[in-house]
Amino acid sequence: MPRECYRYVFSRQVPLTEAIATLELTLIAVESLHGEARTRMDAHCTVRPFERTLDVDASTHLGQALNQIFVGFLTREFGASAYSVTAIVPGAAPSSDGDA
Repeated sequence: MPRECYRYVFSRQVPLTEAIATLELTLIAVESLHGEARTRMDAHCTVRPFERTLDVDASTHLGQALNQIFVGFLTREFGASAYSVTAIVPGAAPSSDGDA
């Protein structure tokens, strides 16, 4: 089954270690709402340090909440221009409209 996720790409002004720390804080917030077991089962993230990207699964209700909170924390901490986020659906053709 294809899994929708969001790919976050960070500018050089954002230390990747701080972006990861923000993701960890986001996981704590989601765990507070949904519980430890549900978070362990439904929160899936992939870090690609050399690409300066984080992929966060959005195929579950918890994953959608995780992404929403992460965007809020990132924007508040680094500013909206410090990163881009795009929806990635496996098997879907990449968007050609140039939006990020």
